[in-house]
Amino acid sequence: MAPEAPNSTALLTDRYELTMIDAALDSGRAERQSVFEVFARHLPAGRRYGVVAGTGRLIDLVLDFRFGDDELAFLREQDVVRPEALDFLADYRFRGSISGYREGELYFPGSPILRVDGTFADAVILETLVLSVLNYDSSVASAASRMVNASGGRPLAEMGARRMSEHAAVAASRAAFIAGFGATSNLEAGRLWGVPTMGTAAHSFTLLHDSEEEAFVAQIAALGTGTTLLVDTYDIARGVETAIRVAGPGLGAVRIDSGDLPVVVAEVRAQLDRLGATGTRITVTNDLDEHAIAALASAPVDSYGVGTSVVTGSGAVAAGMVFKLVARTDDDGSWVPVAKASEGKASIGGRKVPIRRLRDGIAVEETVYVEEPAGEAAHAQGTGRRLDTDYIVAGEPIDVHRGPAGVAAAREHHRAAIAELPLDALRLSRGEPALPVVFV
Repeated sequence: MAPEAPNSTALLTDRYELTMIDAALDSGRAERQSVFEVFARHLPAGRRYGVVAGTGRLIDLVLDFRFGDDELAFLREQDVVRPEALDFLADYRFRGSISGYREGELYFPGSPILRVDGTFADAVILETLVLSVLNYDSSVASAASRMVNASGGRPLAEMGARRMSEHAAVAASRAAFIAGFGATSNLEAGRLWGVPTMGTAAHSFTLLHDSEEEAFVAQIAALGTGTTLLVDTYDIARGVETAIRVAGPGLGAVRIDSGDLPVVVAEVRAQLDRLGATGTRITVTNDLDEHAIAALASAPVDSYGVGTSVVTGSGAVAAGMVFKLVARTDDDGSWVPVAKASEGKASIGGRKVPIRRLRDGIAVEETVYVEEPAGEAAHAQGTGRRLDTDYIVAGEPIDVHRGPAGVAAAREHHRAAIAELPLDALRLSRGEPALPVVFV
């Protein structure tokens, strides 16, 4: 009888991962030591860099990747694999090692973002889970980072939970925070990952009451004058006047969710100043993306709330990462680099050691040293830093990368990595990747 796995993630996978194991057990190759690598062949159109996110979340999912009685019963009923494979799965736990780029790190086409070492059967079974997490979280983080750059230092809040599935919404909040967003509307992201939460009221709250003034009075009574009042349910100018009359000039902020934002924001700022509310902030929402945020650079906006665009990767919902076998042992135990050779999808065999090359503190190249898996790590010549770190070693997690503390560390790492980029890498206009990836 297999151990119970109440939090099992084992069926968050594709059927062919298990059928490959079944066939490899039959061929006698399932126990060959293998190295799998995650990389992206290209960035979404026009992007100059990507942001790695989701790795810390992935580690928890890998540790829960166990087949309990319910999972095994399903596989048996559906005749997915044969009895020998079911026996293997009943005893499965990942006993290999996972290493890769730190969360918050930047990546480019070809960057060896994650490496999974273990037997073929132990490692290949994680393919779908790895790609599900990294493709989505990295897509969100990459879009969020562009929005942070466009904001010019003004705070951003993620508020896209209603535009995504419930679990993806939590992952999106986490990824956006790593990339520099300051808060989220999602309470579960706050509980699980330590992301600061925010939120006050929607238009329905105003419509519930007999007048806008009554709604504002109720909100201030509950939340205080430091709250944010939504002023565009009816007429914006009248809403601003009512907000200051009810709350006084010490009102924390007003939120605008409609209209021609550059024009409206300027008018609201002037009106607030005339009413003596010079310290009242203006936050805007209204289907913002990085380009809309950049267009508001000269407007007197104090903060932004972003929903649909950030949780959908601003048009690139998946980062385009793939999971490929790059090395394996032969019958005599020696290592053999392997690579896919099909046109347009070729890969480079062998274990990779990535180095970010710097000149006067500015990144100029990503140098990737290709070596046999059993060889010593290559070192860059000149100034640079090694990009990969350990997440799991011989089946045991490295705790520093997990939980809210790991998220906070990833956020700081992203800030440092972005600071290394040349300035033109932060432009929103289309262009080539900011750094070349050179294999040596």
